[in-house]
This record gives sequence, structure tokens and C-alpha cells, in this order.
Amino acid sequence: MRHGDKVKNLSRTKAHREALLSNLACQLIQHKRIVTTTAKAKALRIFVEPLITKAKTNTTHQRRVVFSYLGDKEAIKELFGAVAEMIGGRPGGYTRIIKLGARPGDNAETAMIELVDFNEIYGKGTEATKAPAKKTRRSAGSKKKAEAAPAETEALAADAPAAE
Repeated sequence: MRHGDKVKNLSRTKAHREALLSNLACQLIQHKRIVTTTAKAKALRIFVEPLITKAKTNTTHQRRVVFSYLGDKEAIKELFGAVAEMIGGRPGGYTRIIKLGARPGDNAETAMIELVDFNEIYGKGTEATKAPAKKTRRSAGSKKKAEAAPAETEALAADAPAAE
């Protein structure tokens, strides 16, 4: 029984699983999105999000800690460079999993896992191209109604003498 065991084993030994997740994480960091099975994508999310959080603080210690998980210098440069710059203000939730359906060869459920801030089409996009958000408040609605009411009465008053 596996009561309280939160590790997704993926039918692999510990060493095989760590190597698999390390390679998937390196590819995700370098390519910004990868297609894999749904189970691997969910396990990868748990593996890579703490590493991205560590990349927010660019210190030698954090680089060494992340390198102990990934083991790829190019992925470390990309993670602490471009990725950390994009996700600097985000409090969490750096990845998105989109289910794609069954794979034709073995009918495995596939999913695309991607870094959220690097998808301009599906995500928010760049701040410069976006229009500023409209600020609405409930109390502002009553002011608009109050301003509109005298204008309507003036319009009605102007129409009334013309009708006579």
C-alpha cells in the first residue's frame, strides 16, 4: 500500500525517474514547451516549479542547488537568465498543462506542458501591446446615473416645447 506516498513513481526506479525528470526539465527550460504524457507532465510540474522559484534569486548557492537537480549548464544559463527575468513578478504557477488527447501509437494520454509567460497567444502577452485595464467600481455607476439623469430631463424638456 502507498498510504501518504506523494511521489509519482512513473513505473521507474528512483535513479531512472530522477534522470527522466531532469532531462524533461532541461528540455522544458530550453524550448519553453514540450509534449509528453499527462502523467510525466504532472510529475514534471512538481519537479520544475521549485527550481524556477529558486531561479528568482540569482546567487551562486541557488545556481549550485539547481545544477544539482538539472546537471546542464546551458539550461542553468537559460533558467537564471531569460526565464527568471520573465517570471520575476509571478508568485507561482509557472507552468501550464494542456491535454492533447491520445497518442496514435500506444493510445497514451498526451499533454503539452509550457512555461506560462512565454506564450503570447494563450497567455497575457506583452504589457506594451495590452490596453490598460478598465477600473470599475460599484459606486462609480451611481455617479454616472446621477449625471445622466439631468441630461435626460434637459433633453426631454428641449423636446417638449418643440412638440407643442
